[in-house]
Amino acid sequence: MIEPFRIDIPQADLDDLADRLARTRWPNEVTDAGSDYGFPLARLKELADYWSSGFDWRKHEARLNELPHFSTEIDNQTIHFVHVRSARPDAFALILTHGWPGSFLEFLDVIEPLSRDFHLVIPSIPGYGFSGPTHERGWDVDRIAKAWAELMRRLGYERYGAQGGDFGSGISMALGAVAPDRVAGVHVNYLPTRPDPEAGLDLSDEDEARLDKIRHLMANRPPYQALQALTPQTIGYALTDSPIGQLAWIAERFAQWTDPRSQITDEQLLTGISLYWLTATAASSARLHHDAPRRAQTCPVPLGVAVFAHDITQSVRPLAERLYDVRHWSEFERGGHFAAMEVPELLAEDVRRFFVGLDEVHPHAPHARAVAG
Repeated sequence: MIEPFRIDIPQADLDDLADRLARTRWPNEVTDAGSDYGFPLARLKELADYWSSGFDWRKHEARLNELPHFSTEIDNQTIHFVHVRSARPDAFALILTHGWPGSFLEFLDVIEPLSRDFHLVIPSIPGYGFSGPTHERGWDVDRIAKAWAELMRRLGYERYGAQGGDFGSGISMALGAVAPDRVAGVHVNYLPTRPDPEAGLDLSDEDEARLDKIRHLMANRPPYQALQALTPQTIGYALTDSPIGQLAWIAERFAQWTDPRSQITDEQLLTGISLYWLTATAASSARLHHDAPRRAQTCPVPLGVAVFAHDITQSVRPLAERLYDVRHWSEFERGGHFAAMEVPELLAEDVRRFFVGLDEVHPHAPHARAVAG
């Protein structure tokens, strides 16, 4: 059963957040630390002060409730999603999937341009936000993809596309493998391409530089990733009990992974962090790092790739083409890991171009229908 969903955070939870922020116990910081030791104290205090005295959750809650939210239960797990139908009843359908430390909020600025041509289904990953927390083992990328296939079936979409970045990339490609007869194509804005000494490819200097960056990351696993992959429950205690800990944990990722020119506001940042805090999903969202496969994700359907210059890594096309049916490849000088938030106009247009370019997909033709939600 699919039911309407409304965001309504208890006032007691907001009061508790305010109380905890007021009683923050701050560490010291060495002189001229910058970012050498972690997220800078002055910047964190600035964000914390605004979160405590200037940020209005109720304002954002009211704005978010203007969207059509729904929930359903799949595989014994609550699944929250936003379902925006295009004004064109015969529009093609897309399912958009976020990653960590993101949420469905990432896609707010692409809803309007994409919904001109597509029906949009924007779920929260199990363990994240209003789909969380999870209560059992095994919610990995493949299991999430199977849940997405069931969600789209319940909504009545017989043929559709998938898009995602970060974990959303792996989930979208896994969906193509789980339901290749239903997924017309997959568009991703994050596609790790591991070095392959056996490939025998003659790569450009730029591609070799990209591989050097990937090798460095593989040899120097980021601390957040190691903790969440190895002991997500342990780090979850700290993040679920301390709003300042949750704030620093996510704010650092945005500081490091975005294009310095991007205009992600403190309001956007704090809305996303508030979502993690108010749903107490720090530990359950971190478990995806533990459960996600350490292998290249298969994807038998056509693939579109958008590469953003300031992402964590940049894909190497010759390596990607050895594994996937790449039909579309775009390179952008602007944008980073959170492309839907940083450069929504660029991402939306690239998604539209890829899916419209597929022979079977025409936004004005009757290839999709919606019967529920």
